[in-house]
Amino acid sequence: MSQSIFTNARVVLPDEVVEGTVIVRNGRIVEILEGRVAARPAEDMEGDFLVPGLVELHTDHLENHYHPRPGVAWPAVPAVMAHDAQIAAAGITTVFDALRAGTFEPGDLSAQHARTLSSAIAEAQNMGQLRAQHFIHLRCELPCADTAESAELTAAAGPLHLISIMDHTPGARQFVSIEKFREYYTGKKLVLPELMDAYIASRQAMQAQHAASNKRAILDLARRLDVRLASHDDATEAHVEEAIADGVTIAEFPTTGEAARAAHRNGLAVLMGAPNVVRGKSHSGNISAADVAASGHLDVLSSDYVPSSLLPAVFRLAQSVPGLSLPRAMRMITLNPAHAAGLDDRGAIEPHRRADLVQVRLADGTPVVRRVWREGVRVM
Repeated sequence: MSQSIFTNARVVLPDEVVEGTVIVRNGRIVEILEGRVAARPAEDMEGDFLVPGLVELHTDHLENHYHPRPGVAWPAVPAVMAHDAQIAAAGITTVFDALRAGTFEPGDLSAQHARTLSSAIAEAQNMGQLRAQHFIHLRCELPCADTAESAELTAAAGPLHLISIMDHTPGARQFVSIEKFREYYTGKKLVLPELMDAYIASRQAMQAQHAASNKRAILDLARRLDVRLASHDDATEAHVEEAIADGVTIAEFPTTGEAARAAHRNGLAVLMGAPNVVRGKSHSGNISAADVAASGHLDVLSSDYVPSSLLPAVFRLAQSVPGLSLPRAMRMITLNPAHAAGLDDRGAIEPHRRADLVQVRLADGTPVVRRVWREGVRVM
């Protein structure tokens, strides 16, 4: 029997913060005590916060490690390991790596790349080379000609755990403002300004030709595999009603207060981006995550494109949103995403749950991850 004792901690429980001690046996939490214990050996948390391991449902960051520059594909397993190290350093012990089905451009990552990364994750995980536990989140771009085929090929490479339905067509959803679409694509130097009108027209034509058939295929795939579904960038109550009819349970990045309110009211887990909180606004000009939190409609935060954004976002919300306590805010990156993903063995410091734990110290108000444990074993 292996046992660990974490003492002299500010333990963040689901509903309160207590100064106390957490006892772990065989990778599971067995007891939470108030106060400090003198038992040896014990891990002295030095008065730092002890929080549950973070649960990340949607990070696009793995592709950046695998495809660091145009035309460069890094060796897949080392790319996964580099991504994993950054994930763990952010306090994330459970991560859903977002792989894309559907290519807009010839240089986009294809289905073959998604299959390669899925296989690399499985290989590295089976060899015990990863700090966090990794799952696959398949992001399906409805307007692309190859989306349905790509999704089937990726599903054949290994198990899928979450599927999101996306449409980044200019004039729709995330880019309901075509001017924001222009700003985003020219700012990232993806399209020359003089070619933008033609590019927008071609993207809209792709949606008209492929989106409906792709959606039918993706919904069928999710039902066959019994995989949870997420919608993406809902903007209206009608979008939410459509998502519910499709069997969606997670509403990712709603772009308006109307959509967030409707999703929350209908029992969908409303997910917003932690970078939105840290920056104070959406990079696409949509509703701020802080406003969704203030209205009581925010359930889950995702790091999206910045893994280290989760903890700063939670502490900022707890400090700035009236009535939002630190434990309730912390549930947005621990218990709530775990529940939304059907992982009921983690996400809280409670007896019988996995001992996924993170030691966090505030340095001039900024949360700093000091140590990380997964199932009671230190991984960072």
